[in-house]
Amino acid sequence: MIGFYNYTVWLTYIGMLSSVVGITLACGGHPVTAVICLMFSGFCDMFDGIVARTKKDRTAEECSYGIQLDSLSDVICFGVFPVVIGVSVGANEWWQIAIMALFALCGLIRLAYYNVTEEVRQKTETGKRKHYLGVPITSSALTVPLLFCFKGLLGRNFPIAYTLLLLVNGALFVLPVQVKKPGKTGLAIMLALGVVCTVLILIFGRS
Repeated sequence: MIGFYNYTVWLTYIGMLSSVVGITLACGGHPVTAVICLMFSGFCDMFDGIVARTKKDRTAEECSYGIQLDSLSDVICFGVFPVVIGVSVGANEWWQIAIMALFALCGLIRLAYYNVTEEVRQKTETGKRKHYLGVPITSSALTVPLLFCFKGLLGRNFPIAYTLLLLVNGALFVLPVQVKKPGKTGLAIMLALGVVCTVLILIFGRS
C-alpha cells in the first residue's frame, strides 16, 4: 500500500478517525459526544509531533509526508468538524453558515501557509519551531469545548455565541499575530483544561 504506516503517524491517523466518528455523531444529533471526539482529536494532535521526533532516522520523504498528513488531517478535525457541530446545535441561518464557511476557509489558508513556511524553515534551520504566525487551527479543539461548558447557561443564545466564537477564532487563524509554541508546561495546562472541560460538558453541556 502507498503511504507510511510507522508509529510516527499513528496518532494523526487516530485523531482523524475520531473526528470522522464525531462528524457522524453530530449529524445524528449528538453534539456533546461529538465535542468529546473533537477534544480527543486535539489530544492526538498535541502529541503526534513529539512522537514523530522520537524517530531519529526519518527520511526527508517521511518528514515531508508527516507535515502534509498533519495539515490534511487538521482541515477535517479542526476546520470542517467544528462547522458540522455548529449546524447540529442550531447555527443554521444563512449568515451563520457564511461565517462558519469563512472559519473553515481561514483554517485552510493558515494550514497551507504553515506548510510552505515550515518546509522553507527546515531547509535553513535546525530544531523545532519556537513560534507560530497566526493562531494554530488546532485551537478550536479547546475553544469549542470551553464554550460548550456554558451551553446550559446560554440556552437559546448558544447558536449565536457559537457562531461568534468561530468568527473570532477564524480571524485569529490568518491575522499575523505571533504565538509562542507551548512547551511541556503549556501542554500540561491544555491537557488539564481538556479534562476539566470534559467533566463540565458531561455535567452541564447537555442542557
